[in-house]
Amino acid sequence: MLCALLAGGCAATQATPEPDPGPTPLTATDALGDFGSIDYCSLLNVPAVAPGAVAVPTFEDCHATDGPRTLRVGPLAFDSDPNIKPYDYPGSVPDGVAVQQSMFNDRSACTRAITFADGTRLDLSVADDGDDQAARCGVADAAVGSALAAITARKVGRLTFPDRSWGRVAPCVLLDNHDLDAAAGRATQPSIGLSGHSCIRGKVSFKLTVETTEPSGPAEPLGGREARVRVAGAFCLVDTTQPAPGLPGRRELAEISVVETAGTAGDGTCALARTAATSIFPRLPTP
Repeated sequence: MLCALLAGGCAATQATPEPDPGPTPLTATDALGDFGSIDYCSLLNVPAVAPGAVAVPTFEDCHATDGPRTLRVGPLAFDSDPNIKPYDYPGSVPDGVAVQQSMFNDRSACTRAITFADGTRLDLSVADDGDDQAARCGVADAAVGSALAAITARKVGRLTFPDRSWGRVAPCVLLDNHDLDAAAGRATQPSIGLSGHSCIRGKVSFKLTVETTEPSGPAEPLGGREARVRVAGAFCLVDTTQPAPGLPGRRELAEISVVETAGTAGDGTCALARTAATSIFPRLPTP
C-alpha cells in the first residue's frame, strides 16, 4: 500500500554480482594428490615421448630406459636449488605453474622442473652418453608436456602396496631409535621426505623404493639380510633388496646412507652405516 502512494512505485533491490576470482593457481597437492602413492609413470606417455623405452615405477619416480638413454620423471622436491633457472618453455602451462631448467650436469643430461604454485617442484631429466644436448632437451620438453597433459586431464595414476611391501613402511619410525645415536647424532630428530618413503636423521638417510639398476660389489650379511656396502664420495651406502610384491621380476630396495661431513667417506663412516643397517634391516617386513 505504501509503495502505491509513492511516485513511480518501489524499485526491486538487486544483489551486486561477485567479482570473478579468475583462475586458481595449481598447487602440487591439487595436481598430484597424495604424494606417497603417485605412479610417476602415469605422467609419461612412453610411446609418444620415448618409443621403445621400458618404464619402471618406483616409490618416488619413474625410470624409462632405452639403451644408453634414461628418462626420469620425479622425484618431488621443495628445497631451493641455485641450478634451477628460467627458460622459454615452448608449451602452455596451468595457472601458477612455471617450467624451468637446471644447469647442473648439462653436458650429459637435460633436466627440467615443473614448479607448482606452492613451491613444490617435479623434476624431469634425460641422460645418455652422447653429446647432443639439443636432442636430450627436446625429449625433456616432450616429457614436460606429457606430464602437464596427464595432470590437467586428471589422469595421475596411483600405486598400490601389497602386504609385506616396503611401500607400507614408515621410514622415520625405523630411524627413531637410540641404536642410531652414534651414526646420526644423539640430539637429532627424524624428518620425513615429501613422498613419505624416505627419512633423514642427522647424518643418516634412509629410503625405500624399487631397484632400477643391478646391484654391484660383494655381498655381506647385515641385520639378517644380504647387503652391499659401497662408498660414493662423502657417503657410505648400505642397501638390501627383496622381491617386489605386485611387480614380478622387480625388487624393492632399502638404502641407508651416512655422510662424512669432514670429507670423503671411509672405513669409519662405513662402520657407522653398518651399525645403522644392523638396527634397521631386521625390522623390515619379509615377503
